[in-house]
Amino acid sequence: MIKTNKIKSDESAFRFEFKYRISYYQYLNIKHSILPYMKLDDYTQNNKSKKYLVRSLYYETSDYEIYSQKMSGDAERAKFRLRTYSSKMEQAQKIRAEIKVRQGESLAKYSTFTSIASYQYFIDNCMWKMDESDPVLIEFNRYLLAKALRPKVLVEYHREGYESRSDSEVRMTFDHNVRSVHEKTLFPCNPFFRTHHPFEIVLEIKCKHTYPFWLKKIILDHGLSYIANSKYTQSIEASRQDQYYLDGIVIVR
Repeated sequence: MIKTNKIKSDESAFRFEFKYRISYYQYLNIKHSILPYMKLDDYTQNNKSKKYLVRSLYYETSDYEIYSQKMSGDAERAKFRLRTYSSKMEQAQKIRAEIKVRQGESLAKYSTFTSIASYQYFIDNCMWKMDESDPVLIEFNRYLLAKALRPKVLVEYHREGYESRSDSEVRMTFDHNVRSVHEKTLFPCNPFFRTHHPFEIVLEIKCKHTYPFWLKKIILDHGLSYIANSKYTQSIEASRQDQYYLDGIVIVR
């Protein structure tokens, strides 16, 4: 399992994460309902479209062990990904390496920013430079070598983020146009993305402890039902040509 004792978790990481797949009509109503309690986060506010791009490259074993662990609902598991907020390398200033660990119902995210040059070395050599001193990259390397992880899928969407007006323990995001493609780099040439759910939006609520009363009321008022809605799992199912899914993309945690 991941050795996290020497890695500091992100200060912005949340302990619990709840996901809902909603219609555009629900999205408009919920957004209106939360405005007295939440405001746009800085990333969203500073973007002209009031949304910002999130693009992630996920790593997996040759026999899809991480995917299988998610499908079977293993209590302890981890995901490894690279993340950028730009569609072109020349526009990206840094790349984020992340390890996301689930233990039961709680989540922890460990991440670090690295340079474009370091990212390119990693892509070319399938490992971070051995002289890296960052504990996240060291652990990423250890697992990469132990499990022979390789890049499998690229996932992107446009995120609309909100933060609480009164405290920092609640965060809400609306992810629009979630799509994926089988790729080996964050910046492919002319990728052919496949949209997961064209007419729906992914709502994520992240909190350190329990829902505040106003948020519980909004969830009840809008009849939201919690579902396991992993973008990574959907991307694997969308990109694997050796699998057939009778009802389309399967939704798992």
